[in-house]
Amino acid sequence: MSEGTLRLFFALPCPTEQAAAICTWRDERALDGRPVSRANLHLTLAFLGAQPVDRLEALLALGAAVQCPAFQLTLDRLTTIGKGFVCLRPSETPAALEYLVATLNERLAAQGVVLDSRPFLPHLTLTRQARNRPHGPAPAFSWRAEHFVLYLSQNTPDGARYVEKGRWPLQAPKATT
Repeated sequence: MSEGTLRLFFALPCPTEQAAAICTWRDERALDGRPVSRANLHLTLAFLGAQPVDRLEALLALGAAVQCPAFQLTLDRLTTIGKGFVCLRPSETPAALEYLVATLNERLAAQGVVLDSRPFLPHLTLTRQARNRPHGPAPAFSWRAEHFVLYLSQNTPDGARYVEKGRWPLQAPKATT
């Protein structure tokens, strides 16, 4: 990546307690592939790829302008996607998650950010480069998604490191009277 670009993505970070439980379960199952570090567990909302450094402020403003209700996220399916990515997925995608992704995609497109054309597939990657392709039910790992973030992905000698560049709350549903 050139000096003038940043590798960025919007995501739901996995809470510390859930990340620990997920990693314990993954490691007990001895899933094939290179494990994703506990600190890097997340559910990608929009992968932006290499973006010019001078676009960062506009992306932070975009994140701050997104309004979406908080929601419960439950990952309860084990699957393999792409070229050996072992993942947890939800059996049912919350409507608020679909709305959040659609809103981000719409606003990113309005800023001229070109996104992957594949449909959104909510998942949390457990391992990469797996030769075996496990699938089926998994324990229900669940948490309330109360914020989303913009991450910077940095390559280090120890692998990828994700640095939070911005964080925005998801709102509680409005009470009706």
